[in-house]
Amino acid sequence: MTEQGKVWINGDLVDPREATVSVLDHGFLVGDGVFETVKATGGEPFALTRHLRRLAVSAAGLGLPEPDQDAIAQGVLEVLAAAPRWPLGRIRVTYTSGPGPLGSARGDAGPTVVVTAAEQRPFPATAAVAVVPWPRNERGPLTGLKTTSYADNAVALDHAARRDAGEAIFGNLAGNLCEGTGSNVFVVRRGRLVTPPLSAGCLAGVTRALALEWCGGEEQDVSLDALRDADEAFLTSTTRDLQPIALVDGVALPAAPGPITAKAMETFAARAAEVMDP
Repeated sequence: MTEQGKVWINGDLVDPREATVSVLDHGFLVGDGVFETVKATGGEPFALTRHLRRLAVSAAGLGLPEPDQDAIAQGVLEVLAAAPRWPLGRIRVTYTSGPGPLGSARGDAGPTVVVTAAEQRPFPATAAVAVVPWPRNERGPLTGLKTTSYADNAVALDHAARRDAGEAIFGNLAGNLCEGTGSNVFVVRRGRLVTPPLSAGCLAGVTRALALEWCGGEEQDVSLDALRDADEAFLTSTTRDLQPIALVDGVALPAAPGPITAKAMETFAARAAEVMDP
């Protein structure tokens, strides 16, 4: 990525070799920041307005100053204009509390904003997932916020990879299905399409919301075992759209994609092709 295109830092478009962030930045020191990943197709960002609104919600949840969404949107466009025209691109917007002391207390230098982009390789046609033994805390201070504190996801994804799975699935403290490390989960049981509600502790995924709006489905608490017993299931995320789940802990689901998943994938693709900023 660093050899292709430019990086936008605090309003300046710079060569990646000249792009610097302080080693005292609290995003680096203590994970005190939030971020968004935005898909780009044909050199254009998809659902950028929704992503920047969620960035502002996450920033407010951490008590950070409100990000300038218009300025960041311009930064995204500038980075994409300077990048190769990838078939599928991945934009990363990172917003931190900025430089601070060597501890949890914040400094007063102001936020750091970085926009970068890279090519995104397509995900496999189907997913293998592994349920991890560590629950999400649906009552934690970071619940529902897309923060840079991602070490638990890194550990969980490594756990899944060592079991030949491409995504890790979390339950929550109540024993219900929650989410993946970078995805939301939908299950089909007896003809009903269901996804955990936000109160289960999952992130308010942009693709999750669009799937509910465009493809239907219900928000409802479901047990973690419901994933293993599902007739069909799929993941949603910015860079994968809707991806059918074929294997859960090495055990095959009845169909991937099943008829309801296939219809949802078709509907989502058609609607997404109609408008870039739904």
